[in-house]
Amino acid sequence: MKRRIAGILACALVLLADQLSKALALGPLDLQNGAVVKAGPMLNLVLVWNHGITFGMFAGAGGRFVFATVASLAVLALLAWMWRAQSWVVTIAVGAIAGGAVGNVIDRVRFGAVVDFLQAHFGALYYPWVFNVGDSAIVCGVLVLMLENLLARPPVAQDSGER
Repeated sequence: MKRRIAGILACALVLLADQLSKALALGPLDLQNGAVVKAGPMLNLVLVWNHGITFGMFAGAGGRFVFATVASLAVLALLAWMWRAQSWVVTIAVGAIAGGAVGNVIDRVRFGAVVDFLQAHFGALYYPWVFNVGDSAIVCGVLVLMLENLLARPPVAQDSGER
């Protein structure tokens, strides 16, 4: 039960951080479309409205409620996975992924697009996409799941005694 609560808490914390950061970007920070604000040595703030899905794919396809519905179904599947997970790592990673996805669904329903505003760079090398806190949680959660799967020890075969 504690593991499930941790997954729900991860989901809620990611969702809260995502929505608060977007409220700051749209409110007090007053980011303007395309204007670059230097936020640190490796981070810029750049408001972009993502009308597509991951990395802006299918942006011209429209269907804000279609995207929101498909994403909502994916969130339900993630929550079912999280509920049945046997590992703390999987539970928390899937919870974080679900929280990021819910944040993006909220944006789609409210604004018709996802609010993206973070741009990472290292000197003159720029990450080619602008993203948000929820996107970061989704990517990090997926990476954790991949690493957990790659590093997991295979189950030890039990000798049934039959010969």
